Amino acid sequence: MLKKTVWIVLAIALMAAVGYFFIYPYDYMVRFTADTIPGTINQSVKIWHKENGVPGSAISQEDLRHLQEEVMVGDSVHSYQWEINPIDAETSQVIVKVRDRDHSLGNKWDVLFGNSLVERQSRRMVRTFAEELNAHLDLFNVSIVGEAELPSTFYAYVNLKTSQHGKAGGMMDNYMLLTELLMQNQVTLNGPPMIVVNQWDQQKDSLDFNFCFPIVRSDRLPQHPDVQYKRIFPERALKAEYNGNYITSDRAWYALLDYAREHNIPVDPTPVEVFFNNPTLGGDALRWKAEIYLPIVESE
Repeated sequence: MLKKTVWIVLAIALMAAVGYFFIYPYDYMVRFTADTIPGTINQSVKIWHKENGVPGSAISQEDLRHLQEEVMVGDSVHSYQWEINPIDAETSQVIVKVRDRDHSLGNKWDVLFGNSLVERQSRRMVRTFAEELNAHLDLFNVSIVGEAELPSTFYAYVNLKTSQHGKAGGMMDNYMLLTELLMQNQVTLNGPPMIVVNQWDQQKDSLDFNFCFPIVRSDRLPQHPDVQYKRIFPERALKAEYNGNYITSDRAWYALLDYAREHNIPVDPTPVEVFFNNPTLGGDALRWKAEIYLPIVESE
């Protein structure tokens, strides 16, 4: 009986060892808690990848909460798999699963004895990311207002196709075009600049949107090959207020999507943003204000 028990124990140990060394896909795992939502972490990982990822490599995304990248750590290439799990409306748990593709077996052996280089490197890299994320969170604020009405207006616009991160740059590139065209032709402005998103590809982080100047409609509007005119009509929407640099105003988009999901409100992921400050004048970005709207899908 004792001999049989010993063999069973040995067989279990052998299977565990085979599983750990040859089947378990990661060398080490790091966890931390962040005081923000998955969308903000997702975008922060992608920005972090530009500085720390293997040059020329692309970050892959299964969905908003699951990403994978290759990171340069010294002379080694590590695979980082990110898993972002919301804890509540303002907090998320982040799990980073790390693998050194060239030294995986040795790393797993070292981890068992608490002498793993990949453990020290992974902790350092993820700690650096967490610190940069916390610094980013101090630079903006999002407040959910709730249900509101999308403002109705007639506007002149330039259609743009950019990345999410390139949205503000596209606006700045075309700000003077719209300003000079409308002012030179004595067109009356009728509100602050805004964008109307036509398509938001969350998988590719790409946007098709109209950069708009609300105006008073007239029969003598100036013509320009890059400028068109359109009206936006009132409709029910979820509203948030954003304070911070307009480069990252999409953080409010994710907050509204989470709010809609938590409250079972069907929405169309085509945000509308209204900007109340001119970034070219500088100043404290936390005093810049934008209103963000996410249209509600009405039931038939």
